[in-house]
Amino acid sequence: MKILVSDSIAKEGVELLKGAGDVNAAELTPEELLAQIGEYEALVVRSRTKVTKDVIDRAAKLKVIGRAGIGVDNIDVKAATAKGIVVVNAPRSSTTSVAELAIGHMLSLARSLPRADRGIRGGKWEKKQLKGVELFGKTLGFVGSGRIGSEVAVRAKAFGMKTVAYDPYLPADVAQKVGVELCNLDRLLRESDFITIHAMLTDETRGMIGVAEFAKMKPSAFIVNCARGGIIDETALYNALKDKKIAGAALDVFAKEPLADSPLTKLDNIVFTPHIGASTKEGQERAGVQVAEQVIKAINGTKPDSMVNPEAWK
Repeated sequence: MKILVSDSIAKEGVELLKGAGDVNAAELTPEELLAQIGEYEALVVRSRTKVTKDVIDRAAKLKVIGRAGIGVDNIDVKAATAKGIVVVNAPRSSTTSVAELAIGHMLSLARSLPRADRGIRGGKWEKKQLKGVELFGKTLGFVGSGRIGSEVAVRAKAFGMKTVAYDPYLPADVAQKVGVELCNLDRLLRESDFITIHAMLTDETRGMIGVAEFAKMKPSAFIVNCARGGIIDETALYNALKDKKIAGAALDVFAKEPLADSPLTKLDNIVFTPHIGASTKEGQERAGVQVAEQVIKAINGTKPDSMVNPEAWK
């Protein structure tokens, strides 16, 4: 089997793949990928490589596409399914890493940590201006509460927070086990002191937090997005922050990445990170190993455990 690893993954994952076939680990340009994909039975990517319909149409031998991580919005899953190509991912690899970043962003917002750091570096002593708030006793609202949301909820409980969630797909018994109270989106927006996004980006969720939603939030509310850019309407967010309709925001993900020439960067009540939710040593090692295991199962004819499109399995 010829396996193309077109994005950098953990060496442990590459070594596993080498035991199953002939591995080419090379970060190809889109043009190079189109030219070479016809040679390979398996393709492994992270988020950089875009596996478009054109790529899939040229993949004459391809049996499986592996995503070293959770999201597959950079893969045309519909086109892959139509050709009988299985798409697998590593859904549990970055759960802890992203959950910890979400909590970190909440603390940064609550205590203005980035501003405090910039002030010290700039020779300022803004002690009186940096009065923060505690997480203790606050209501944390989850928009989407799957694996990552559940891990954030566990950590939020340790801070003494009340947790509510809007997730039409989360069974009530699972919510009870995690310790979150299910509610509608309107109530979540009105009652939450902190809101954290953990939904997938779909046609249903794209732009779901916009002008009307920000108008329902408390002026003291903070919103965090470590899920997918595009779920929050960034123009609406800019206006809500600028007009002090909400207190602050923290974004790890953006509608277009890398973020460039955004008016959001001119505001002082927002915190940014460059899509680093899964970027921990442990998370990347898990992602590489888990996706390699799934790809190896697929090319050996064993049904993978984490198929995005199980209908493509033959």
